[in-house]
Amino acid sequence: MKIRKLGNSDLDTSEIGLGCMTMAGIYGPADEDQSIATIHASIDAGVNFIDTADAYGGGANEILVGKAISDRRDRVLLATKFGNIYARDSERGADGRPEYVRAACEASLQRLGTNVIDLYFQHRVDKQVPIEDTVGAMADLVKEGKVRAIGLSECSSETLRRAHAVHPISALQSELSLWTQFALEDQVPVCRELGTTYVAYSPLGRGMLTGAIKGGADLAEKDRRRDHPRFQGDNLKHNVAVIAPIEALAKRKGCTPAQIALAWVLAQGDDILPIPGSKRVEHLSLNIAATEIDLSADEVQELHDSIPPDFTAGSRYPDAQMWTLDL
Repeated sequence: MKIRKLGNSDLDTSEIGLGCMTMAGIYGPADEDQSIATIHASIDAGVNFIDTADAYGGGANEILVGKAISDRRDRVLLATKFGNIYARDSERGADGRPEYVRAACEASLQRLGTNVIDLYFQHRVDKQVPIEDTVGAMADLVKEGKVRAIGLSECSSETLRRAHAVHPISALQSELSLWTQFALEDQVPVCRELGTTYVAYSPLGRGMLTGAIKGGADLAEKDRRRDHPRFQGDNLKHNVAVIAPIEALAKRKGCTPAQIALAWVLAQGDDILPIPGSKRVEHLSLNIAATEIDLSADEVQELHDSIPPDFTAGSRYPDAQMWTLDL
């Protein structure tokens, strides 16, 4: 496993990470023992970037992650997030008040069973609180030794610049995949200018790029993706076509479509860190193996030509939540 520096920090990160959101049962049932085994296998394989959030399962995911890493904390770059309160206050969406930042951090530290968070993200930007105030409070946590580095999630490039002027921002987390390419023309160039690592969540297109989803019947009854426009009606019928060129290249290279999708994200630059979600060891192993797949410039171009940035139909979140992004 290749090791890289996390932007604007002295922390080392593996070239691929593990997103733990699916372990909260958001995309269908999840088994705690299986999830913990997946986290352990990840760490044993050299994947040290473990990503969670206080919003996943209402804090339950942090408890799970804390339990899993309790005997191997020193081998983990632990990332968690605060501020996404949309589930309990859809009018406000996010809370970035300095007093909330501190309270949320203390609560996460307790759930995670640790005395320091390696990378602390603001999960969503609070439109009512200047980013300078929120980041100032996060910077205080760094000074106090409760947080080692800070990041933002789903913010605009302008907000990233303003935040970075207050305290170095180590990471910006947002989507990046073959069917979600907006960041390559906007946030990624700004991250490079500021020395900030881009953490790419949903690099497998919420499962679409694995080839496992051909229609709505492939989603569990309580799968949250059913609420996403990209997985509904005519949008879904159009979007499943994204897999054909990926499968064709995977067949030629003797690997899986998911591995091609991850290799494409990795090919975008050493400062981009994909964090595919997984709750099973077998899927984790396949994701890790993708780091050994090299795509040539011609193969990357082939995928760009087959799947242009404007390919995907439908917004990436339910319409009622789209206003919470890019603030």
